[in-house]
Amino acid sequence: MKQLLIARENEYARLRECMASDQSEFVTVCGRRRVGKTYLVECFFDRTYDFSFVGGHNLSTKVQLHNFAKAIRKYAAMGETPVFATWYDAFDALEEHIETIGEDRKKTIFIDEMPWIDTQKSDFVSALENFWNGWANRRTDIVFIASGSATSWMADNIEGNQGGLHARITAKLYLQPFNLNETEEFLQKRGFSWDRYQILQCYMLTGGVPYYLKMLNNKLSLGQNTDLLCFRETGSLRNEFAELYPALFKNADTYIEIVRLLFNKEQGLTKQEINREMKMNADTIDRYLRNLRLCNFISEGVRFGSKVPVYRLVDFYSTFYFKFIEGKAIDDESWWMHNMNGHAVLSWMGRTFELICLQHYRQILNALGIGGVSTSIATWRYAGDENHSGAQVDMTIERADRMIHLCEMKFYQDKFKVTEDYLTRLRARRSTFIETRRIRKAVVHTFVTTFGLVNPEYSSFIHSQITMDDLFRPL
Repeated sequence: MKQLLIARENEYARLRECMASDQSEFVTVCGRRRVGKTYLVECFFDRTYDFSFVGGHNLSTKVQLHNFAKAIRKYAAMGETPVFATWYDAFDALEEHIETIGEDRKKTIFIDEMPWIDTQKSDFVSALENFWNGWANRRTDIVFIASGSATSWMADNIEGNQGGLHARITAKLYLQPFNLNETEEFLQKRGFSWDRYQILQCYMLTGGVPYYLKMLNNKLSLGQNTDLLCFRETGSLRNEFAELYPALFKNADTYIEIVRLLFNKEQGLTKQEINREMKMNADTIDRYLRNLRLCNFISEGVRFGSKVPVYRLVDFYSTFYFKFIEGKAIDDESWWMHNMNGHAVLSWMGRTFELICLQHYRQILNALGIGGVSTSIATWRYAGDENHSGAQVDMTIERADRMIHLCEMKFYQDKFKVTEDYLTRLRARRSTFIETRRIRKAVVHTFVTTFGLVNPEYSSFIHSQITMDDLFRPL
């Protein structure tokens, strides 16, 4: 029986449909690096294929072709390794091998890390087009799986191909990192006994990326794991950043520069604001931003009352790296354990909790009982004037039934206490929002906290409360 995967039921169902169909299927599996694309395919097919090949990073076309030839020799049980001058030769050999399999069943072909295969001046894509249109698509028994972490390359060259592969993709699987509910299930199945507060902190580092979660040791506390992975010279997550962006993008330094810029602007930047810093033309910055979005490193949202996109860094690992690792020498291999309750860490956790809430907005809508109501999510910021102080709200929920929630996100070790002074500031912020935006809808305050509020006597002013447990609920 094939191993079941956490949070991948829909992808499994789609692969089953492809295996049962009466036509050949071209399936793409995309998603950011370390999200579990290869693991999904290998679990579903139980590592049993009629042919499989993994592209190598930074290898020449000659070496890639040689490795492909070795794979053909293995699957076709050849005595000698063939020599291919072009990718057309390689796919011709693949056709010949598959044609020797006479069984009346689907034949599975899995090519992983496809973007790495398409080296400069390679004829790989055109040969793949010829292979699919001239042979595989004319049959009914082929399931061709193409996977790659460089999601932008997959989108441009395979899924958005305007040549021979145009409209040929029959199934597109896009893997997202785990949400909090899925992260909790993953950790529980791996023998962790952490409570939700610890899992929430774990998410602030890993962002629900399965490969990062696999690095954790269930015999250690979260603090010990963080020190082991991030604050030792050989720590896997200390050194991950050096490979992360170069493995995904050409001109990786420029991508990192944009990501670092967004890290330093927590409220996000518009494309115009990014251009002002990066000094790129519009088409170029569009391409960089799109590619970062496809790989789940940045998000595109809006500010309340505006339709201009605002971009924010949402890759949790990158934010942790910039904040605590980059440029810092290791002078304490237990730095996290010694500082985890310090101001710098707690302040960062508070900001990161806001990001988690934004990423889990659907769970918040469900907890409010408005999951089926048309809503729009935004942020709001007001610089201030002679009549109003500056104010900001990190998450607004505008409902179609003429109500707006101003969300206060508070990461706290216990129940959060609303003081009289804080209540006064909330009232002022609400008034500023209503007056400066000329709101003619009901405006209410919603608190999203770890453990709830201490003082229910303010419930008449605070419309609704969402706790950490609500963020962990399945969709």
